[in-house]
This record gives sequence, structure tokens and C-alpha cells, in this order.
Amino acid sequence: MLPVIGVRLHGGMAPKTCMQLSRVAELSGFTSVWFAENPFDRGVLPTAAACAITTEQIKVGIGVFNPYNRHPTLIAMEMGALDELSNGRAMLGIGSGIGTAIERMGLSYAKPVGAVRDAIHIVRAMMRGETVTYDGSVFSVRNVKIGYTPPRPDMPILMAAMGDQALRMCGRVADGLMVSNMCPPAYTERALNILAESAKNAGRPAPVHVIHYVPCVARLDRNEARTAVKAPIASMLAAYWAIGEHTPTIREAMISDSTISKDEFAALIGRVQAGEEAEEVLDDRFVDDYSIAGDLDDCLAGVKRFAEAGASELVLSFIGDQPATDMEFFGSALL
Repeated sequence: MLPVIGVRLHGGMAPKTCMQLSRVAELSGFTSVWFAENPFDRGVLPTAAACAITTEQIKVGIGVFNPYNRHPTLIAMEMGALDELSNGRAMLGIGSGIGTAIERMGLSYAKPVGAVRDAIHIVRAMMRGETVTYDGSVFSVRNVKIGYTPPRPDMPILMAAMGDQALRMCGRVADGLMVSNMCPPAYTERALNILAESAKNAGRPAPVHVIHYVPCVARLDRNEARTAVKAPIASMLAAYWAIGEHTPTIREAMISDSTISKDEFAALIGRVQAGEEAEEVLDDRFVDDYSIAGDLDDCLAGVKRFAEAGASELVLSFIGDQPATDMEFFGSALL
């Protein structure tokens, strides 16, 4: 049985492109579209709202908002409105964001896990229509209340987490986990064990939603697809590796549970950064650990790998110059 399969869109794409792809996703049998937002790129809320209007059934997820760009009270205000607009199809993920970008805004990134914990507590209570007073380590509020009745007070709140500390917090306070691109399937398997133990210690059920972002190239020609995915994977791995210089948990999430050793990983990424072609440097281990790529059989096998690791929903980033075509091709296995 296939897990739920969605599509990842993001603020690096023009809004009208996202609208087109969200319609293709709905017609092709995908269950959700998720909008990734990073500081200083396009804000995704206008696009998510437009996609909510131009689709009928597909879920519209924010993955993720961070409480530095948007105060938790604003997240609650906007998500309640998006849920109202979409007739209950909105989904919310909250994460701490990229530390170096947050600091460029003149804000402290000293307690990212605490910031997300505070945001989840405040947003959840506000979505329930409560008058909220909360004293947090990063965010606090006094007698705040949404001025309208949120249509879905039980909207699940997911947490983006990579390091063990964040995973333990997710188990204590969130309704689900969001796993970033560039985390292999084995990472999710280990993460779920941490979540389950943390939730048990907190006296609550383990989070049931496990969203895993995965790059994807789906083509009739499997060799074409598996070759095409290597350069984008190399670019993303190099970018995440650089961020990991300041946030070691990112590097650990990328490689500690992969089939590639840390030394070999660093050497291969170094070769790509030095100008060697990714197609020549990266082998099938990288394709299988960090993407879903190939023909339909390959793609369904990739879906199975991530599902067996515990992902309840795979959200695919259709990379390359023909995302709509690849999406329709992949969707032929869903309809």
C-alpha cells in the first residue's frame, strides 16, 4: 500500500507557476501540495491562498513557517484564515528556520528548539479559540485571542526537526514530524524511535503524521531520470553541508544513517565542488538515499523504501525542466 503522496512547491517559484503545478498535482492524483518558505524569498502565503482557490480537493500545506519571520500569533491568524478559505484543507508545519538567515534579521537564534516549542503552544491554543497567556523562553503572549472562530480547532501542527533534541521536543508537543530533503530513509526510522520514546515519557501518543520531503525525477527512460537527478542532489547536498558547518545536527541527519561514510561523503562532495561532474561522482547510493528517481517501477520502489522507514506522507520535489510532465507521468501510478 502506498503512503500519501504530495508535491512540494516553494517560494523560489513564481506564484502562477505554483498555481499551474498545483492544478496538475490535483488532476494527477496527488493528495497534497506543500509550500516551503525561506527567508528573503517569496512569501508563500499568497501563493498557497491562490492555490486553495484554484483547486477543490487537494490539501494545502505550509511546510514550514518559522516564528521569527512570523510571530506565533500571526501564524495562528493566517492559518485560521487559510483553513477557512480552503474549506478545511490547510496543513501547518512549524520549524526554526535557517539560523544564519535569522541572525541576518538582527534576531537571536540562541534557542531555536525553544522558539518552536513556544510557537506550537501559542498557535494551538489560539486555534482552539482560547484566550492565551503563555510565558516561553523565546515567545510570550498576554491575553491574546483570535477575533473570529477558527474553523478547525484541531488542525494538526507538525514540527520540522533534524537533531535529536528537536526530535525529542517534537515527540512532546507536536502532532507530526516534517523531515527535510537530504535525509535518507534510515534517518526517519531512527527519528521515529526517538519520537515514540519522547512521547511516551510525556504521557502522550506518538505523533502520527510523518511528512518526508524527497527530490524526484520520474521518466519513461530510467537511466535518463537517474542521471538527471544527480546534479540537483549534489547541489542540495553541498548547500546543506555548508549550512551544517554552523549547525552540526544537519550534517548528522544527512549522513549518520545513510549508506555512505562521513569521510567518503565529504570527499565526494568536495570533488563536485571542485568542478567534477555530479553524474560521474555520485553513484546509485546517493540516488537511492536522497531521491526517488527512474521509471515508474523505480519510483514505486523508492516510495516503498521511505514508507518502510515510517513516512506516512512523501512530498516530492519534481526537479528539472519539466516538472508538470514528470508529475503527470508519476501520477499515472496513482490514478
